[in-house]
Amino acid sequence: MRWLGQRESSNVEDRRGSGGGGGLLVGGGIGSVVIAVIVMLLGGDPSEILNQSNSNSSAVQAPADQQAEDEAAKFTSVILASTEGVWTQIFSSQNGQYRKPTLVLFRGATQSGCGTASESSGPFYCPGDQKLYIDLSFYDQLSQRFGAPGDAAMAYVIAHEVGHHVQKQLGVMDKVDELRSRLSEREYNKISVRLELQADFFAGVWANHAKNLEFDQSDLEEALTAANAIGDDRLQQATQGRVVPDAFTHGTSAQRMYWFKKGFQTGDINQGDTFNSREDSNL
Repeated sequence: MRWLGQRESSNVEDRRGSGGGGGLLVGGGIGSVVIAVIVMLLGGDPSEILNQSNSNSSAVQAPADQQAEDEAAKFTSVILASTEGVWTQIFSSQNGQYRKPTLVLFRGATQSGCGTASESSGPFYCPGDQKLYIDLSFYDQLSQRFGAPGDAAMAYVIAHEVGHHVQKQLGVMDKVDELRSRLSEREYNKISVRLELQADFFAGVWANHAKNLEFDQSDLEEALTAANAIGDDRLQQATQGRVVPDAFTHGTSAQRMYWFKKGFQTGDINQGDTFNSREDSNL
């Protein structure tokens, strides 16, 4: 990807120096570890988990390499600017108007419209305030913990969260949220999977249109590696030692890769109706 020298977004709120709420809250027990991993699946409304806390938690904050973190912040701003240009163009082509989201950079913890965001939350989109939240330390985790290094992998993370903002503007997210109280947990999980897969598809659509970044085949492979690393089946196997499909909320590794790749190959927002398509059912 050729991101150096590209335009940066003006819609970035940098709270890294504000101290917004202390450091990473580390609770005890395997349950909190599993929850933290599940939340890192990149997307959706995390308020139910974010609002939980542990009274015995302690604040832990690892010192950051300031130069590397500032470069990551600049990269994030460039990718956000690229998504702004792409989605403005796509919405305009369909007689719509794209409302640009704000991306919040923080270190340790901060407040969001969905509750307290912390390092363990992972990047997420909050529909309550229509902002994206990223603790830049996640990029190191993506590379070291999930084995998905590279600029394109990080860009996929950002584009996926922007994909949720697109869903919010299209009314998709509100329709899904209305179903929450009417469906069983098992049935709602199935809808949640389709929501996340569509965000993956939208991330692929962005990559197709991001011509100025020269997103090429090697970048596609990096992004697919990231999508593969955060599939429900892979994470469940790693954390629980078994796979429970009824508990999936984001889709399998194969499904996530499939929809990102389809978005990248077609670049057509109209081909991403993951809710009614079952073309990935055998993956």
